[in-house]
Amino acid sequence: MLRLPTTTTRGGILADVSDVMGSLGLDVGTGSLKAAIVSPAGTAAEPEIERACSHSYSLASPRPGWAEINAQEWLAAARIGFADLGDPSGRVGFSGQMHGVVIADEDLIPLRPAITWADTRGADYVGRIVREVSGDARSRLGSVPVAGFAATSLAWVRDNEPEVWSKARWFLQVKDWVRARSGGDVLTERSDASGTLLFDLTTGAWSPEMLAWLGIDAERLAPIVDSTVSGGDITIDRVARPTAVGGADTACVITALGLREGAGFIAVGSGAQIVRVTANTAFDDATHLFACAGGPHDGFYRIGAVQNAGVALTRILDILGASVEEANAALDTDVRGDDPIFVPYLAGERTPFMDATLRGAWHGIGLHIDRQALLRSALEGIAHAVALACAAVSASDGPFEQPVMLVGGGTVDPCFRQLLADATGLALAPVAAPDAAVLGAGLLAQGISRNPVPPTTQGVITPRDSMSALLAERREQHLIWVRTQQES
Repeated sequence: MLRLPTTTTRGGILADVSDVMGSLGLDVGTGSLKAAIVSPAGTAAEPEIERACSHSYSLASPRPGWAEINAQEWLAAARIGFADLGDPSGRVGFSGQMHGVVIADEDLIPLRPAITWADTRGADYVGRIVREVSGDARSRLGSVPVAGFAATSLAWVRDNEPEVWSKARWFLQVKDWVRARSGGDVLTERSDASGTLLFDLTTGAWSPEMLAWLGIDAERLAPIVDSTVSGGDITIDRVARPTAVGGADTACVITALGLREGAGFIAVGSGAQIVRVTANTAFDDATHLFACAGGPHDGFYRIGAVQNAGVALTRILDILGASVEEANAALDTDVRGDDPIFVPYLAGERTPFMDATLRGAWHGIGLHIDRQALLRSALEGIAHAVALACAAVSASDGPFEQPVMLVGGGTVDPCFRQLLADATGLALAPVAAPDAAVLGAGLLAQGISRNPVPPTTQGVITPRDSMSALLAERREQHLIWVRTQQES
């Protein structure tokens, strides 16, 4: 049955946090769902993850460029997560991967596998949006059209799966479907809505121009509320639990890190995100501008989105039959001037190229090249991709406030941390909290949109001038190959 909120207060009931001690965070990621018990936030004690668990699942790619998943796997993972945490109590806050979409009927039953951010089947609609939607309307979306965003994926379904389209009642973001299908209310919030290409950043509402282009009305999308608003009660594990609506994963990281205007972070996992909180809402064609979690007063962040980080490394490790540990060990020796150049764009790239057709390559392989050099260059190529995205964000909003926080499972190795500092030219401060998104989700459940006591950092890593200069020269070679491919 349809579960819309019963209040008239911005579409939801304001979360009552007066009796909240701890909370639960649930992060519906691309490859796994994380659940955690989060300690109470205060003005002195740093909120912590007291207990956490993770359950993995896999995307399906039945055709080239497709990346989808049976949405029921998310519910199954959530049930396992609550069981692993030992039937905890507390309000539940949600975090979720951005851009994907679940197409469901009136009862919230999916009509097809959920299409994720990594899916490029909607690439043909990028040019159509540019041609058919006014420049003024597009400038208010915060991002250039990109395959994998909900708008382009939905356009593909509209034109290629008419039977699904005709039965569809709801087009929902990932975390919002999980919450609603578990008994909660059908709601979303600004941070997730802003990643769909259907949301007007200037009005805080769904874009009439984009809805008209897609051929739907706003009633098929979730009402937009604040992140700390009640999302209704869920019964994932047969226990009724109150919820907060939550936020998109990157926005939840901002919440967990307590970032204010000018501050930012670099996250490296399957992809990489270079994020800077900003009051500058000017549109550009090399970065994305999204809303922070919370409400209108919580502002925006600019992001350089890199698709090819851990996902590219994993493919190279598979080809070479190597492990992550072996790749990291290759960095015990610094990058050399005669190492091959690895371009990691195996499946297109976003920032700064916004080009789904780019592909990867190794250049400069000679008789002197060994396995260690190939592994070292693979990590170097990923660092260059991060550095280019950092430069794009800085070009839009000015220099980062330093040190820049460093988060994500891909930033644990000390040598790779140093490589990132050398490549970006930024002082980096690794954060002790490994699961910042799920921590942020738990804080939103406590009614907090910015952590009052940010997580502890593990020292500061400064760039080495000589290595930064060498890497800058090699990055130019990296760019030459990209330009050659784009011009061919």
